[in-house]
Amino acid sequence: MSARKPHFEFTPVDLREGFAPVPGYPPGFHEKILAGALDEKHGEGNRTRLLRIDPGAFSTEPFVHEYWEEVFMLTGDLIVGNNKDGRGGEKFTGATYACRPPGVLHGPFKSDGGCILLEQHYYAPK
Repeated sequence: MSARKPHFEFTPVDLREGFAPVPGYPPGFHEKILAGALDEKHGEGNRTRLLRIDPGAFSTEPFVHEYWEEVFMLTGDLIVGNNKDGRGGEKFTGATYACRPPGVLHGPFKSDGGCILLEQHYYAPK
């Protein structure tokens, strides 16, 4: 797997269509890969994706992964740290950013009105 992403110039991105359910995530979480690929089995690669969380959707367990993750909220609201019933947590709106090293527990997540996150995932050089 190549760690390189293709070169392309400004390209329109449809924020309404072209999203697919995220494998292993609860219902209401959808992704659109913009560039790259991540091979979690071999700990290689990098990707940039949009993650859309539908209104009312929530996860019930914290996430942890072995790659770096940078997240910027483009639209909507994101609640961080809700319980298994989707209640509680801290709500964020507007321009919000997170940077997480490998192995950090984060979440669970919920969105009341829905949101779109721009995410970059990458492994540290070996």
